[in-house]
Amino acid sequence: METKLREIKEGKTFFLVPEFENKKGPGKKRSGFYNPTMEMNRDISILIVQWLVDTANKSVKILDGLAASGARGVRIANEVEGDFFVTINDWNKKAFNLILRNAKSFDNVEGVCENVNCLLHKKRFHYVDIDPFGTPVPYIDAAVKNVIPGGVLAVTATDTATLCGVYPKTCIRRYGAMPLHSWIKHEVGLRILIGYICREAAKYDRGVEALFSHSTDHYMRVYVRLRKGAEEANESLKKVKTVDAVDFTYENNENRETEVGPLWVGKLHNKAVLKKLQNIIPRKTLGKRRDVEKLLTRAYEEVDLPIFFYTVDVLSSQLKVSPPKPFHVLEKLKELGFRAGGTQFGDTSFKTDAPREEVYRVFEEVSSS
Repeated sequence: METKLREIKEGKTFFLVPEFENKKGPGKKRSGFYNPTMEMNRDISILIVQWLVDTANKSVKILDGLAASGARGVRIANEVEGDFFVTINDWNKKAFNLILRNAKSFDNVEGVCENVNCLLHKKRFHYVDIDPFGTPVPYIDAAVKNVIPGGVLAVTATDTATLCGVYPKTCIRRYGAMPLHSWIKHEVGLRILIGYICREAAKYDRGVEALFSHSTDHYMRVYVRLRKGAEEANESLKKVKTVDAVDFTYENNENRETEVGPLWVGKLHNKAVLKKLQNIIPRKTLGKRRDVEKLLTRAYEEVDLPIFFYTVDVLSSQLKVSPPKPFHVLEKLKELGFRAGGTQFGDTSFKTDAPREEVYRVFEEVSSS
């Protein structure tokens, strides 16, 4: 029986998806051909690819490696300006047939039905997008090896329970790292993911630079630039460490594990790239524009601040005081000469280079004033 299709619009692109796939949420029973909750994910990839094409001095080769309906690939083909060619791949034959229908209007696109790891060993690309259901681990080795040096690898992970410490043994098996199930779990997970990519790239004498990284809804997403050379790999590996996160764990948990990693301790974003992405937004039609703008603003605010963060809610609970407005806490810390700012990880979260004891003192003072 032929699957009934309906037309969807994202950005300024129309494409077909199975009719039953218009409901939101990750859902294991869905075929995975189209997930509307990932629209912002695709919006941001439009900005990243546009930045890459803008800065390239040659035609850019793009791979949407696990494309499902091909939504991301056809949006790139239709909405990015410049000289580029998109390969849209999925090993599922039904998905492949849908890709062909969605891509038929574009002359800068090809559809492929192949195992993405095999495809990556046959062709190399300037931009590779890996967006699987679950863990991206099975695809990272081939991806880091076959992104053209200077190119970008974009990776989505939806195994967030693993990366966030709900299943620590699974995280150790998959990513070779210890997670942490506390309020900083999403940042720890994001850094474990980047650290894993870095370690895999180093096997092939490649270094990585995090361009933009975020944890949103049910997934984590990172964009890293691959650089060629043993020295680049060595420099990147200096930013992968095991960290004692004792200041960021729940004190009433006597059995807490405070050492996390190895994980990426470098910057989550490239400040100059963030600025470029913000400047590209007015050129684009983005359905999640406000969400994208807010996320980029938060990323820009946190980019130069230390790893890990506090939240007003947790501090209020720990210190047994009324929760003050985050703005007042940040202003007081800055008055005392510390760096401080909001983060992408929540409206009441903040980062600072102040010692924990000073954060506690300031928090209590602001709360009582």
